Amino acid sequence: MTITIAPNSAHPLTVSRLGYGTMRLTGPKIWGEPANRPEALAILKAAVAGGVNFLDTADYYGDDVTNRLIVEALHPYPADLVICTKVGATRRPDASWVPFNTPANLRTSIENNLRTLKQEQVQLVHLRLMGHGAVPLDEQLGAMFEMQKEGKIQHVGLSNVGPEELAAGLKMGEIATVENMYGYAQRTTLREAHGETRGGEEVLALCEQHGIPLVPFFSLIHGLPKAGDKLAALARERSVSEAQLNIAWLLHKSPLLLPIPGTSSLAHLRENLQAAEIQLSADDMARLG
Repeated sequence: MTITIAPNSAHPLTVSRLGYGTMRLTGPKIWGEPANRPEALAILKAAVAGGVNFLDTADYYGDDVTNRLIVEALHPYPADLVICTKVGATRRPDASWVPFNTPANLRTSIENNLRTLKQEQVQLVHLRLMGHGAVPLDEQLGAMFEMQKEGKIQHVGLSNVGPEELAAGLKMGEIATVENMYGYAQRTTLREAHGETRGGEEVLALCEQHGIPLVPFFSLIHGLPKAGDKLAALARERSVSEAQLNIAWLLHKSPLLLPIPGTSSLAHLRENLQAAEIQLSADDMARLG
């Protein structure tokens, strides 16, 4: 079960449809070193050994912890491994998240990812939108496409976008992928005190129209449903966990969904990988809604 990123480009990327998000390998609040470094390294190795060839990271995870873990565990990289990173944000010493999205900021982030990941070119990079438009999208995305022309970036994607931003981005150039929050129980924009996290449901139709893979993040964090609902009931019937069924639901929802469930537990990683084997019928999907 694979998916092709940028199939019409000169250098398409074909990956397994179940990836791995590295964010949870860091310490509390996505900051600092992992509580169990040997297990974190073992998770990365086990993911790749289990068929995962799409890793999601960012230099602001840690700060720069996940990139260094990837290098320690996997470099030199397997030929088919795709490492996807994100730019557009940075961290303060108090572990808070702030925009880092001027053209100069973005160039700094790309150079940092190239250095820490020991790569000559970033295969796929998501521009995460933050800061409520303080830096116009065309300036941010224009800088990304410029670095693509320079050979620093192979494919450009967008993250945390609504349909309007995605449509605007498509007018500027090829958008290879979109990375938004998406899971069975949380499909649309989540509005919190510190801002908005854009949902996948709102852009899925546009992604499908243009053949753009949608990479769901936070699929296991924001509200796996409470016991007694449709997902929990079907999970009990199938003798699988709700987390596993959530992943299976994403894989069956659209052929363009590329889930990246993250975990800091080797046991949970193995359970997540097993979710790719769960078959859901049309009746199952209709029942889940």
